[in-house]
Amino acid sequence: MSLNIAVCVKPVPDSEYYDKITIDPKTKRVNREGIPTIINTMDKHAIEAALQLKEKHGGKVTVFTMAPDSAVENLRRVLAMGVDEAFLCSDRALGGADTWATSYTLYKAMEKTGPYDLVLLGNETEDGGTAQVPSQLGEWMSLPHLANVMSINYENGVVVVERKTDNGRIRYKIVLPAVLAVIREINEPRIPNVMGVLKAKSKPLTIFRVEDLDVNPDFIGLVGSPTQPGDIFAPDMSRKSEEIAGEPEEIADRIIAEIKKSGVALG
Repeated sequence: MSLNIAVCVKPVPDSEYYDKITIDPKTKRVNREGIPTIINTMDKHAIEAALQLKEKHGGKVTVFTMAPDSAVENLRRVLAMGVDEAFLCSDRALGGADTWATSYTLYKAMEKTGPYDLVLLGNETEDGGTAQVPSQLGEWMSLPHLANVMSINYENGVVVVERKTDNGRIRYKIVLPAVLAVIREINEPRIPNVMGVLKAKSKPLTIFRVEDLDVNPDFIGLVGSPTQPGDIFAPDMSRKSEEIAGEPEEIADRIIAEIKKSGVALG
């Protein structure tokens, strides 16, 4: 039996440009305008896992993301890895979404284009790091879902997966369809070759606007996000230095006095 696999990915800010990122003082949201993006690292591992399953069992791999129109370039690079088709959910009405609204939008996009036997994601993203979208997506889709997956084997409608824990690993047998969130240990993502890049130019890439999806407007974007940040700020990393001179006993007494003055409890 071949597999129809969906993979959700996220374009995240390139770490080399973190110092250029600003925070909107009104919305408390990250302003990513003008910041180059790359596909989230763990999502590349999810893509690789999907491609390996396709190569072994046959089928199709489709990628989904929710991002601005500029993410088309990110998706072309994903298609160059060997993905068959890509869908981009892009609309101003989707801006400012938290994980709940994001997972809902991705769910509606897959509902429109599916069904899928298996949905894969990276366990977490490099920018937010909440690790919430995979489980939320599983709940929206009413499917079994599992995080921290480090291996996937498929046979006759069932996947046997290993999940990493603090004390080792646990093996699960899951009847498909299901949603799995993978970690870095699962594989080493391939690097697209020249032929892959050339083929990617002709592979289908569709942009969904809000009107293309059967969404509840109260569930999307900033309006549909129950998580609202109270404040976001960059911590003050400046340091105050002072030279203390004198006899060792005097220096020790002075240091202790300064520590107590700062409010730090001793002993």
